[in-house]
Amino acid sequence: MKILLTGVTGYVGKRILPVLIEKGHEVICCVRDKKRLSIHKNLIEKIRVIEIDFLDDIQPDAIPQDIDIAYYLIHSMTTSRDKFASLESKSASNFKKYIESTSVKQVIYLSGISNENKLSNHLSSRRNVEDILQSDFYDLTVLRAGIIVGSGSASFEIIRDIVEKLPFMLTPKWILTKAQPIAIRDVIFFLVGVINHEQCLNRTFDIGGPEILTYKDMMLQYAEVRKLKRRIYTTALISPRVSSYWLFFITSVSYKLAISLADSMKNEVICENNDLQTILKIKPISYKTAIKNAFLRIKQNLVLSSWKDSIISSSLGLSLTDFIEVPNFGCFINKKKLAIADEEIVINNIWSIGGERGYYYANWLWKIRGILDQLIGGVGLRRGRTSPKEINSGDALDFWRVLYASRTKKRLLLFAEMKLPGEAWLEFKIDENNILHQTATFRPKGIWGRFYWIVTSPFHYFIFDGMIKNIVNSDK
Repeated sequence: MKILLTGVTGYVGKRILPVLIEKGHEVICCVRDKKRLSIHKNLIEKIRVIEIDFLDDIQPDAIPQDIDIAYYLIHSMTTSRDKFASLESKSASNFKKYIESTSVKQVIYLSGISNENKLSNHLSSRRNVEDILQSDFYDLTVLRAGIIVGSGSASFEIIRDIVEKLPFMLTPKWILTKAQPIAIRDVIFFLVGVINHEQCLNRTFDIGGPEILTYKDMMLQYAEVRKLKRRIYTTALISPRVSSYWLFFITSVSYKLAISLADSMKNEVICENNDLQTILKIKPISYKTAIKNAFLRIKQNLVLSSWKDSIISSSLGLSLTDFIEVPNFGCFINKKKLAIADEEIVINNIWSIGGERGYYYANWLWKIRGILDQLIGGVGLRRGRTSPKEINSGDALDFWRVLYASRTKKRLLLFAEMKLPGEAWLEFKIDENNILHQTATFRPKGIWGRFYWIVTSPFHYFIFDGMIKNIVNSDK
């Protein structure tokens, strides 16, 4: 089928795109600015991208006429609180005008659960968009979701920030509001499952996970999964406006988004119509499982979890390395890059790292780190290397585990198995321009993880700088 996908630069859009491609659909992506479309180059080659701003005047023939399915995944929460409702209305109206001129059979819209009589501005706007998208020219399927759980989701990142940073919390009253969180993987399953499904046409469904939890429950369960001790107390003295300040200063969200979220958190988001689970035979995973998925050693990706080794010979021309990515949300990152003259020498140097060869700079510091790790019960550097020249995925390498190793793809990815207040990765990758990219990533666990990174940052600066220079320049 030919599918029009809007909102592809957003959280859900980025995740549904490779799944649609995997299923053999021809995907046309609508974006306001092609430069903002940061997806893998191999995926870019499989799609058509057109620039359309649905807030601008209609451009005749901008969208292909032979569209079968269209996803409307455009939201405007980060714009002005006074303007986002009118902007969402205009965007939806223009989208409808565009799509009614095509042969589209079904429009799929991801909305928000809105079963209360008095709704926040954000949820009222979502309901208004549902009404606008109704049409006699196509079938409309509306999926209403509450809190989406997954690395990068605004709601999840707020919970992550608050719980990771604050051992003790005096919280607003909205923390006792009930919700039915759903994992991002299940949202994608539902969005893809309703395509051209007769029982889903011209219907609206609430989608949620198996549990009804308060925000407090979600924070405490998050803390339990991360093995953090947290105490949470609520007070009615913190107003919605103060709540937005609280979210802005404690978390990484923008102030405009904080206002919208604080306003929305007063509404319960609990499913009433849950028939879709039965229709599509989908059993959503629990909240704790969704959190664990968000903290996998590699970035959560449905394509990676559903494609097996056969992906390497897939007609899409993609390989596992295209989807094995290091987590980036909630992480501290040290990036270095350097042009290389001799690719073969540099790859050999990378493949010789650790063991007797060491880490190319300040090896005495690496040895001290290994001794300290052993003193606190870690593996230290005693495991060494399996082979002095070869590295394979799954190998132990000193206090690292090899997650991915491919000479042909010119990429090595290591995961730290030393004792740390968090998780750490070290990656080496050579791009098509013969630039070596060296990336150290640390995902802190609680305040001690942040303290650890701050204390060790001065050492990271010259250790990693010296490492990449010697990897590139050493010809031994």
